Amino acid sequence: MVRRTGSDRIVAKSARETLRPETGTPPPSKRSRYARNRFVVFLNFVLSCVIFLVILAGVLFYIGKLQFERPGPSTTAETIMIPPRTGVRAIADLLERRGLITDARIFVVGLRIHDADSAIKAGEYEIKAHASMQDIMELLESGRSVLYSLTIPEGETVAQAFERIANMPQLSGELPEELPPEGSLATNTFRFTRGTSREDVVNRLMEEQKQIVSSAWERRADDLPIDSVEEFITLASIVEKETGVPDERSRVAAVFLNRLERGMRMQSDPTVIYGLFGGEGKPSDRPIYRSDLEKETPYNTYIIDGLPPTPIANPGKASLEAVANPSRTDDLYFVADGTGGHAFATTLDEHNQNVARWRRIELERRTQQEQEAAEGAEEAEDSE
Repeated sequence: MVRRTGSDRIVAKSARETLRPETGTPPPSKRSRYARNRFVVFLNFVLSCVIFLVILAGVLFYIGKLQFERPGPSTTAETIMIPPRTGVRAIADLLERRGLITDARIFVVGLRIHDADSAIKAGEYEIKAHASMQDIMELLESGRSVLYSLTIPEGETVAQAFERIANMPQLSGELPEELPPEGSLATNTFRFTRGTSREDVVNRLMEEQKQIVSSAWERRADDLPIDSVEEFITLASIVEKETGVPDERSRVAAVFLNRLERGMRMQSDPTVIYGLFGGEGKPSDRPIYRSDLEKETPYNTYIIDGLPPTPIANPGKASLEAVANPSRTDDLYFVADGTGGHAFATTLDEHNQNVARWRRIELERRTQQEQEAAEGAEEAEDSE
């Protein structure tokens, strides 16, 4: 055998050296005491667990976020009622029972993450189809409850308005025991949420009417033959009942104001009706007889001078403004013209001609109705 030296010389090995094993790679050193320490092992275990839990929490958060933001299971719009002081968990269970969310737990956690669990407002809400949990959260947080409409038509009496309010099932509580003064309720469309008290509705309608009356009264013409706000409302209520044509209100108001200024009686049929039937109103199938115009009541303006003692209905804003600033005309009379409006006149002769024309129209209509009824009866007999 030979062996190389550092100078690359080849040196022959002896037989004994040839049989001696060469030095191999040294074995790995033993683990240090630090690595074998139990506390370190425990810390490694804890760290591994923490990393695992963080990863798991991240995955769960991501899945929950997807569930919270994805479209909901509902296929149609639904309305839910959230009573006052209802807990978040109860709200979540209600939504899950109604099929509006898939998991109440995710909804509760989502509210808490968004810090909205204490911001949910009671009310009635319309949940749109496929609304996500986030959409529902934002809706309940906004307080945008379902709104209902109550319309008080122009010309209705306080008693008739009270009947409408009483028949609204979405309102709560009782009406005031005493009716407020005639003409004191605003005539418009009132928006409210379920559970609003009937007394609150009445108070708000009264307050709104005060503001409307006050605004019109302050802007009235200087030469009106009216001494008080009460008379102003009374005349406006008569104008309201006399015509439903917007363009005629100021001219009808002018007729009554002209008659008051000249000391003429107003001779208004709606005042006669109110004197006979009060706030309940005349039955629709009950005509006005000539004898009604002669019955003595405080409201019969065919008999009394000036205005009746109170309004006869709730006047609308347009009628109040018409009385405050009437047309500049010398008209003293008006009568129906057959088209839904009225024919006006400055003299009695002209008025009588308009009345005769209206009576001819009435007669023609009555004759036509009778003919149609007779023809209908004949056709019924033939079919038998």
